[in-house]
Amino acid sequence: MSIFLTKQKIIKDWTDYNGHMNVAYYVLIFDQYGSEVLLTNFNMGEHSARTTKKSTMVVESHITYSQEVKEGDEVDVNLIYCDYDKKRIQYKFEMIHSEKKYLAATLEALSLYVDLSERKVTDFEGEKIKLMSEFVKKNKLNFNNKDLKF
Repeated sequence: MSIFLTKQKIIKDWTDYNGHMNVAYYVLIFDQYGSEVLLTNFNMGEHSARTTKKSTMVVESHITYSQEVKEGDEVDVNLIYCDYDKKRIQYKFEMIHSEKKYLAATLEALSLYVDLSERKVTDFEGEKIKLMSEFVKKNKLNFNNKDLKF
C-alpha cells in the first residue's frame, strides 16, 4: 500500500537526448513535490523554514530507476514508508506511471532537522513530533519497510 502525495506531468525541459526523463529530474520531482507535500503535513515546509529558521536537510538518499518515463507522461508520487526520531525523519517514495501503473522509480531519504541560524542539528519541536506521531500511527499499516537502505 502507499499514500498518494501528488501527480506530475513530465515536461519537455525534464527530458534528455535519450528521449526520456533525465535522472536529475526524478530527484527534482521527489524533492520539490513529494517531500514538500509530506513535510508540509508536519509544519516543516518552506513557510516553516522561513518563519522558524529550522528545516530538514537530506543527508543520505538512495534512488532506483525501474522503468523510463517520457515527455507528456503523468506520474503519481506516493509515500511508501515514513518514520522519525527526535532529530531525523526517514521516508521512501515511489513514482508510478499514472496510466500504465508501472513502477518508474523510488527514492529513500534520511533528513536531519537543522537550526538554520546555527547550521546545527536540533530536536524537532513538540508540535512536529505530535504531527509525525499521529501521521505514522494512522498510516503504519500502509507502510512497507521492505528493502529500506538505512
